[in-house]
Amino acid sequence: MLIEADDSAFAQLICGVAPAPWQLVDADWEKPEVLRMLQGLAVTVRPHFAPAAWLIVEANEIVGLCSVMKVSIANAEIVIGYGIAPARRGRGAARRAIADVLTWARGDPRVALVRADTSIHNIASQRVLERNGFVRTGTRTDAEDGDMICWEIATK
Repeated sequence: MLIEADDSAFAQLICGVAPAPWQLVDADWEKPEVLRMLQGLAVTVRPHFAPAAWLIVEANEIVGLCSVMKVSIANAEIVIGYGIAPARRGRGAARRAIADVLTWARGDPRVALVRADTSIHNIASQRVLERNGFVRTGTRTDAEDGDMICWEIATK
């Protein structure tokens, strides 16, 4: 299940606390600096496009996050990123979360295309996107993350 992540949720997560009524799968599941970066990204995106981020919740536990990384309103495109707590990887949470994002996107008239990038080394994330119908559109090199595979799926 996806729950919109607002500034309050991020602030609590940064402090190692789950927003009520949920629990954290692991108090150390994500580094505070990464959560601060995602909060800042959401603050930047939210005035132009919302929701900007979601908590990924399963069995009353926050198991991950999904964020809108970039928006092109003119082209009706969003770029998403996501992560799952190490303790819950390999159990289908990312696949289900991305399926939920696509269900939401298909119902939102502002979104006609969803894009995502994966590291060439992150086979699990590549499978998540493939299983949700994304197609590989090319590659690029990111200054921080190295070689990436580019993916997209039309929602309209």
